[in-house]
Amino acid sequence: MSTATSRRIDPAVSFAPVRRALYTLALSTALIALGAPAAMAHDGGQGWWGETDDKVITNAGFILIAFFPTFILLMSLLQWRLEKRKDRRKAAEKARRARADTRGGW
Repeated sequence: MSTATSRRIDPAVSFAPVRRALYTLALSTALIALGAPAAMAHDGGQGWWGETDDKVITNAGFILIAFFPTFILLMSLLQWRLEKRKDRRKAAEKARRARADTRGGW
């Protein structure tokens, strides 16, 4: 028996819901893509900030340049502290298990 005949699809299996979902996804994506320029064209195309000149763009770039290294530093410090805490808890648990026989109890 070859692999081509052993991998036949059961005729009772229907792919209609999958096809319908793909069609709906494609239609929704197309409608959003076609409607986006019209939605952003209000107010002369200025957007939320107002008129943006070179100074505004440069300052936004500087803010991004400062934000990402600061964010990485803070998240690294947080992870370092959490790792230290985890290591202390592991050491304490190991010490408790080592003294289990001296505790007594039932």
